[in-house]
Amino acid sequence: MGKTAIIFPGQGAQYVGMAKDFYDAFEDSRQVFDTADEVLDIDLKRICFEENEDINKTEFTQPAMVAAEVAIYEHLKNMGVSADVFAGLSLGEYSALTACKAMSLTDAIRTVRQRGILMQNEVPLGQGAMAAVIAMDAEKIAEICENTPGNVQIANYNCPGQIVISGETEALDRAVETLQAAGAKRVIKLNVSGPFHSKMLIPAGEKLYTYLQDVTVKEGFLPYVCNADARYVTDASEVKELLKRQVYSSVRWQQSIETMIADGVDCFIEAGPGKTLSGFMKKINRDVTCINIATVEDLQKLEEFNA
Repeated sequence: MGKTAIIFPGQGAQYVGMAKDFYDAFEDSRQVFDTADEVLDIDLKRICFEENEDINKTEFTQPAMVAAEVAIYEHLKNMGVSADVFAGLSLGEYSALTACKAMSLTDAIRTVRQRGILMQNEVPLGQGAMAAVIAMDAEKIAEICENTPGNVQIANYNCPGQIVISGETEALDRAVETLQAAGAKRVIKLNVSGPFHSKMLIPAGEKLYTYLQDVTVKEGFLPYVCNADARYVTDASEVKELLKRQVYSSVRWQQSIETMIADGVDCFIEAGPGKTLSGFMKKINRDVTCINIATVEDLQKLEEFNA
């Protein structure tokens, strides 16, 4: 019998109406949203469930996503779904920390609201950018970034053939030209408000670290795999430093999945809106099972898998 991991998507997967059917159908999911609403000065349920522009603003997206993901996970847990390890892509790491019992829901919601504000405000609009590079070797991309004047680096190792770069707008534009000339199949500028997971956000990471000093990380949590190093974490004393680094370091998602597979994980359950991580999994390793649970209807997939 193999191991199971529960994984949580990151910013970009959000949509109006996410997890609303869980909220309507299940008391445990409803409780997550109600708790999240109580600790913030914003109407989180409105942002998640009703048509609005705020859902795509980083400071609101981040707590909304964590609330939706944990609401889905809470019901999965109460259905009897258990995991040997947890992981989340960028923002999703906070959902993983909540699910593995390293951080309380209220602390996670407050922290990601702060994280969103810090990331949003660190670099003035227009001075930073991100782009997805399709069908080019990661080492070649890293080499081009290093040789480009200015500040540009790999932000996300999503899966083979999909790498995201981030940095100063002018430097990134120069890197995009070089990547296209060097044979990248496509380079797509992303519609984001800042150069996330780049060195330009080091000050935001430091400010988040200061904020985290008042947040409790509990001992004895189940293992999770961190973005910054793609390794298992079980020591509470490491968590805050890793969350600081995560703000400005590359998200090693492909490596994180490979770490879990090497440890015997053969079933991944993606809990949260969309199916981004399931899509990445098809390119990382087709030999493992990945089930995405975004809606109540998706719960049938678990019954079919367990049948």
